[in-house]
Amino acid sequence: MAVGVSEKRVDAFDKVTGRAKYTDDLADKSALIVKIFRSSVAHGLVKSIDTSEAEKIPGVVKIVTCFDVPDRPIPTAGHPWSLDLGHQDIADRLLLNRHVRYYGDDVAAVIAQNEIAATRAVRAIKAEYEEYPFVLDPLEAMKDGAPQLHEKFGNNILAHTSYEDGNYEEAIKEPGLLRFEKWYDTPTVQHCHIENHICYAWEEAGKVNVVSSTQIPHIVRRVVGQALGIEWGKVRIVKPYIGGGFGNKQDALYEPLCAYLSTKVGGRLVKYDMTREETFACTRVRHAIRYHITTHVRPDGTFVAGRLEAFSNQGAYASHGHGIVAKGAGAYRQLYCYRGACKGDAYTIYTNTAASGAMRAYGIPQITFALESHVDDIAKALGMEPVALRRLNMMEVGYVDPFSKNENYFDSFNQCMEKGMAYLDYEKKRKEYANQTGPVRRGVGMAIFWYNTAVWPISLESSSCRMVLNQDGSIQLQLAETEIGQGADTVFAQMASETLSIPFENVHVISSQDTDITPFGTGAYASRQTYMGGFSIKQTALLLKSRLLAYAQNVTRMPVSSLDLVDGHIVNVNSGRALLSLKDLALEAFYNTDRSEHITAESTYQAKSNAYSFGCTFAEVEVDIPLCKVKILNIVNVHDCGMLINPALAEAQVHGGMSMSIGYGMSEQLLYDPKTGRPLNDNLLDYKLSTTMDHPHLEAQFVENYEPTSAYGTKALGEPPATSPAAALRNAILHATGVALDAAPMNPHRLFARFREEGLV
Repeated sequence: MAVGVSEKRVDAFDKVTGRAKYTDDLADKSALIVKIFRSSVAHGLVKSIDTSEAEKIPGVVKIVTCFDVPDRPIPTAGHPWSLDLGHQDIADRLLLNRHVRYYGDDVAAVIAQNEIAATRAVRAIKAEYEEYPFVLDPLEAMKDGAPQLHEKFGNNILAHTSYEDGNYEEAIKEPGLLRFEKWYDTPTVQHCHIENHICYAWEEAGKVNVVSSTQIPHIVRRVVGQALGIEWGKVRIVKPYIGGGFGNKQDALYEPLCAYLSTKVGGRLVKYDMTREETFACTRVRHAIRYHITTHVRPDGTFVAGRLEAFSNQGAYASHGHGIVAKGAGAYRQLYCYRGACKGDAYTIYTNTAASGAMRAYGIPQITFALESHVDDIAKALGMEPVALRRLNMMEVGYVDPFSKNENYFDSFNQCMEKGMAYLDYEKKRKEYANQTGPVRRGVGMAIFWYNTAVWPISLESSSCRMVLNQDGSIQLQLAETEIGQGADTVFAQMASETLSIPFENVHVISSQDTDITPFGTGAYASRQTYMGGFSIKQTALLLKSRLLAYAQNVTRMPVSSLDLVDGHIVNVNSGRALLSLKDLALEAFYNTDRSEHITAESTYQAKSNAYSFGCTFAEVEVDIPLCKVKILNIVNVHDCGMLINPALAEAQVHGGMSMSIGYGMSEQLLYDPKTGRPLNDNLLDYKLSTTMDHPHLEAQFVENYEPTSAYGTKALGEPPATSPAAALRNAILHATGVALDAAPMNPHRLFARFREEGLV
């Protein structure tokens, strides 16, 4: 059995010894260096650019400005292409922009022989702007008379969607209802992956070639083709090992520009390696979303009617756009049951800040912080235990989403909560920490979460797999689902080993994706890797197995119905006797002079299903009220992600997500100067990233319910761990102090302000 075992990562040795090759390791040292001249105003029009002094600097090869690039707007979101024009991503930016919409926008590019010359040239460029008013707050941006970023989107509203389940106005007329209403705010944060975005490009054999640290090579191929106005088959994208992405690299970031610049210098090799400051300020960030939540509740705690208004800060360009806040709005109507009606409005609004895009869990950390804070606020006002209130109202077993057809098959929430409560000794501590009065107080809190697996039916879900038999009986495995540090390649090898019944070490995963060679697939996002890759791996493995047995029939002279592949051997199923090894069969197939055959299999699986992933976080904190400081004492995430393919990798995924959510809830926020629009803390010194010094032991536990829609019984785990810890910590602070914090991060500045309002300091 390979599935369910904590096999060592297939890339572990190469990564810890430094053998693994990342994008910069592969770039030839002769590459020309690209540096970008960026806007020094938050909003305006470039009137002129003077490059004369920059061009005199030795080593400068070429300078390309916003006046030189094609007037061909492109989309950048890492979504599958849609044949439906109305469902295609918004194309609202050029390779270089004359109309600059945020501080740091791309205005011109320098190509030089070395980094020093390129940097000097950027500093020597002079630009003249016609400055426009700018707006950083989405609610202000929606007002009449606010500065407009894009002509086609009045009041800066990129999109607005709404729904109403039942009749909200009638439902709230029920006698005796209690009304709870509040605003909640979530911050702009950055992904902070170890490897900054980097790519290099050159022309060869009639193609534009790009090597990039990307999660989505096949999608980037399409976007580069669109940007350059060439056929997509004339573009080749290669993805080596990648040093983290977390959604930031689920966008075509600078691959289109890098490819274009190569064409401007005769197809020579050009490389663009972003600085950390540029990665903060000029790639993508998590959407800051403001929520207004109103809930009408019976005195016994039953939710009767819910109302959600969500305002998402999109930043300067569309990127992934409305999908993030819309997904959160969908979670709002499903996580809890409203007996009368549920109504929601979601807005995505352009502002003069860095473009917001995909980030781990795609809108669910935001809505989970707001909604789970709101539920605890209701519980406190009613004098109910938070767990009891959730059990009364949370999604019921058997619920089916009318849109996605997802079904809640199991009592996952209660199973997860029971484990979390037991680990933290939650009920005892709820009583023990009640009614504290000292300067240092402790509290416990919890939050639940809901998540989807993959993107059907919003977008295409398709995975292709290729398996090739080697002469020694091992196989090569290729998929377009990318290894981005999460251990996907190891899990893929385990799945193939399981279905083929060959040793795990005999599955060789080709980790690098090359769009000229790798079967088509859409990449790494939406916690789809194991779920979607599992379908195509199982289907292809069964196809390969059938071909192996068909060839074995000729060698053994026994009918296929009497043969099977077991533990790397062709076996007679009637006698249990091993007839020959897969290695012997492979040698026969390759070199038999009567019948030589290279045995391979390739197939595509299109999924038209989705799967709910559920779980919870329980946390214990100690709050020093005079110091306005929170210490996390204990925290546990419990997940129902289906069956675990590799328990050790699953635990590692949870640890990483918990760490990100601790930072999201307690310390991280990308700030902008309200006077200039300039980012204030676009570096790892001033941006307060959570570290191991901020963490207690991170406990990960699991409930394994076999997901019936899945090839291997598994479902989303990559993103869900980042959803609920921040809310659980907020609720633990509420329990400790009685003070509700309605905005993240819950840093000492916010604690001081709230403690002062409540008379604690």
